[in-house]
Amino acid sequence: MIPIRDSIRPRTFPIANVTLIIVNILIFIHELSMGPRELTLYFYRYGVVPKIATASFLTGNFSPEVLIPFFTTMFLHGGWLHVLSNMLFLWVFGDNIEDRLGHFRYLIFYLLVGIAGSIGQVLANPLAEEPLVGASGAIAGVLGAYFVCFPRSRIVTLIPIFFFFTFVEIPALIFLILWFLMQAFNGLASIGAPGNVVAWWAHIGGFIAGMILIRLFPKRARAYR
Repeated sequence: MIPIRDSIRPRTFPIANVTLIIVNILIFIHELSMGPRELTLYFYRYGVVPKIATASFLTGNFSPEVLIPFFTTMFLHGGWLHVLSNMLFLWVFGDNIEDRLGHFRYLIFYLLVGIAGSIGQVLANPLAEEPLVGASGAIAGVLGAYFVCFPRSRIVTLIPIFFFFTFVEIPALIFLILWFLMQAFNGLASIGAPGNVVAWWAHIGGFIAGMILIRLFPKRARAYR
């Protein structure tokens, strides 16, 4: 399912959401300038490596070298499909959450759910040696917030049927339940599976964190009811 747009128009220009999208794309363009070895080192430096994070936290090492990747990892991507699909979801769902919270609170919210997503993946696979990169955990948190705030919205969705594509308007409640069930199914299937490259548990952790945290963040004045 590929979301195209939702039925709720924000009342303010989503400057924080647009800035996040631009920054992610610019950093990805910077990645394209690197050779394979340089890019690998870049990911290991600025992405979250679960095995390193687990060992550091167990020994009480909360140094900047351990903590900073929990922020920077959500601005890294592994390919064009990765970054474009993430930014599409952020574009469709993020503007309304920003409109509800306000620009600055939305940015704080985004970073917190992104960190929660990374923690979820580390807990699910604490000994993984591959770096965790991508904005998926943060965007999943935005989806979790949208699920709580705008369940009656409708999502225009592109659905492939064999060799054909069709547009269907789906209630946000149904779209996001199906999305979460897909993440949960794949997350459970990925436990113990070698060579898994998708951080399903970052999606699950981010989504749940978004559902919880959106209730703790105050709505801005004149926000949606």
